[in-house]
Amino acid sequence: MTGVVDRPATHPAPGVGAAEVTIWEVGPRDGLQNESAVVPTATKAAFVQRLVAAGLPVVEATSFVHPKWVPQLADAADLLTALAADEALGDAARDLPVLVPNERGLDRAIELGCRHVAIFASATETFAQRNLNRSFEDQFAMFAPTVERARGAAMRVRGYLSMCFGDPWEGAVPPTQVVASGVRLLELGCDQLSLGDTIGVATPGHVRALLTAFADAGVGTDRIAVHFHDTYGQARANSYAALEAGVRTFDASAGGLGGCPYAESATGNLATEDLVWMLEGLGVRTGVDLDALIATSRWMADQLGRPSASRVVQARS
Repeated sequence: MTGVVDRPATHPAPGVGAAEVTIWEVGPRDGLQNESAVVPTATKAAFVQRLVAAGLPVVEATSFVHPKWVPQLADAADLLTALAADEALGDAARDLPVLVPNERGLDRAIELGCRHVAIFASATETFAQRNLNRSFEDQFAMFAPTVERARGAAMRVRGYLSMCFGDPWEGAVPPTQVVASGVRLLELGCDQLSLGDTIGVATPGHVRALLTAFADAGVGTDRIAVHFHDTYGQARANSYAALEAGVRTFDASAGGLGGCPYAESATGNLATEDLVWMLEGLGVRTGVDLDALIATSRWMADQLGRPSASRVVQARS
């Protein structure tokens, strides 16, 4: 008779076994933004509600990007209005992070009472031009008033930094260039910096080297999050390297949804279920109900009409 293993055996790793981490769930925003077929607002709202109910401490809901560039997120205001009306979420709906690409996006977030926003910058010139239609230098000038106004409105501000490990047009990105870019976002007033492996080319050694470079520049891991894509199958290994280095905030997407609409070589994000399975096996506390999370990803896969990319979801199915 064969048994079913539905939980990883716990074997704490030296130095990380007693850790507690925050998983920043990006599925509703970064995960769904690439979907060609428009997902109904009600489905998006149910997705967010299910993720919150599964214990995800931070769920990034949407983005106020112009509908011309990301049609999937054209319903951002309607979605946030629906979430604010949900009795289970209540006032906490205002704490769901939203991406604001500029001051116009911030205006919309303020109008809806949002308390947590994020901006999205690039560590390279080419991606800044392709993603933001700005030069590398001009992007910081664009973000400065956005961050200043957000902080003035008592909002928390996260800074995403893309292309931290490699750029499909420029190749390998020097750590010194990434650190300089990240420091500028923090100096603008960002509370936290999320380092993105936008095309999924990082390796554990590269992760450790970049985090060491930030430490040498006076930026500790308490201000850093990591955002890995699994293009080369390295996302979990990279997460483990970051965990060992002291990082305690990890971006992930339920079911491995998402990629990057402006980087065609980027495949899905690190699946939240796969990250939770690894962390539980290390004795790291996440606060996430894995069963509820798996059920949520199965449900969303049904809505999208295709299997979940998560290996844990596949194994449990």
